[in-house]
Amino acid sequence: MPVVVMLVAACTGAGGRRSSTASPSNATSPPAGGGSSSAPGTATPDGAADWPTYHRDAARSGYDRTMTSVKTLSTAWAARLDGAVYAEPLVVGGSVIAATENDTVYSLDSSTGSIHWRRSLGTPVPLSDLPCGNIDPLGITSTPAFDAASGRLFVVAELQRSGAIGHELFALDPATGNVVAARSADPAGSDPSVQQQRGALAVGNGRVYVPFGGLFGDCGDYHGYVVGFPTDLAGAADVYSPLQAVPSASGGAMWAPPGPVMDGSGSLYVALGNGRTSPPYDDSDSILELSPSLGLRDSFSPSEWAQDNAGDLDLGSTGPALAGGFVFADGKSGTAYLLRRGNLGGIGGQVASAIVCVAFGGDAVIGTRVFVPCVDGIRAVDVGDGTIRVAWHTPVHAATGPAVVGGGAVWSVGIDNGVLYALDQQTGAGIASLAVGSVEHFATPTLWHGLVFVPTSTGVVAVRAI
Repeated sequence: MPVVVMLVAACTGAGGRRSSTASPSNATSPPAGGGSSSAPGTATPDGAADWPTYHRDAARSGYDRTMTSVKTLSTAWAARLDGAVYAEPLVVGGSVIAATENDTVYSLDSSTGSIHWRRSLGTPVPLSDLPCGNIDPLGITSTPAFDAASGRLFVVAELQRSGAIGHELFALDPATGNVVAARSADPAGSDPSVQQQRGALAVGNGRVYVPFGGLFGDCGDYHGYVVGFPTDLAGAADVYSPLQAVPSASGGAMWAPPGPVMDGSGSLYVALGNGRTSPPYDDSDSILELSPSLGLRDSFSPSEWAQDNAGDLDLGSTGPALAGGFVFADGKSGTAYLLRRGNLGGIGGQVASAIVCVAFGGDAVIGTRVFVPCVDGIRAVDVGDGTIRVAWHTPVHAATGPAVVGGGAVWSVGIDNGVLYALDQQTGAGIASLAVGSVEHFATPTLWHGLVFVPTSTGVVAVRAI
């Protein structure tokens, strides 16, 4: 599909939510077979000042301490790609990495949006070929991850091959887009047609971790999984699923956009969606701590887990947030829980709980302050003293997307209006805003060297923040 990069002084509209029309005179097409474009790749893995994973680091803090203060926003460039971008853009070696639902990965120049390379990984799955869902077509939905140790960029694509549906894990060279290795990401015994790989990939412990959940509508015999592959994509994979605790008909999805959250010791924290609605407890509606080899170390679930599951009010709509010695979790019920790291508390064993908000997506964290993506606007929540206290609720109630923080601002995209907001970090008041066009659930921006990269329904928009 063709690509157009626009250098603009003011943002242009995103147009249709699935449009891929572009001017041929400005298009860059890949050679046959979906290989690199004629423009050479310039990415040189560095990682120190880059944004290599969802919300920048393994803990998913979303915090860029190097960004300078901001007062005004303007559009630097807009790149129309070949499909919707649900994944957070990455920055690897100074190049912007974007992945589309058309199963294409792009490397873009961070200053101009021009293409370094593009790589087609296969054919996405039309919604009409799925038993339920709300993404059409279904290709690359999760945020990829770059591993500085191996120099590989990892991405999972949902593919249709000879009528069969599957999820493939690819390792790409970030300088060229060439496929270095690939293997099936689907756990043994799963039904790929009802599984969705939405949560971001995580890299650590010499592994790349891939979470799975179900499709929108909870159809079929889907289950939550985390699969850990060696970064060379060879050898046996580690797998965790709630089925290992208590066999359930379906459920326990790990679909929250941040995917696994990792601490400094290599432990993984994951949030699970709804499962059984009666005993025995099956690890659903929970926060779990897993070892690097995906053994279950610890767990928490609300006392009312069965009622939450029955009402689809589970914790799994956001990822857990690591804040000091605590884990903060908020989800669909509107009740937030504070857990102690090292002793999550089992069923009903929280340190504190409070009504905060209904939340979706991923938090940002600075120290013991958590920025929560509430459906009625971002809230800043302080948890350092072992209680849950809302410090502010932004008056800009349209700022609902998962936030990142930098330059004294909290950055959030209005999911319903396609506006990027910069909110004062201390008060939540609006500093500046700019329309970027239609975006998808649950779009979250990327910060890099005074630029904000926003995924949209048709590509990526770069916003200059000064």
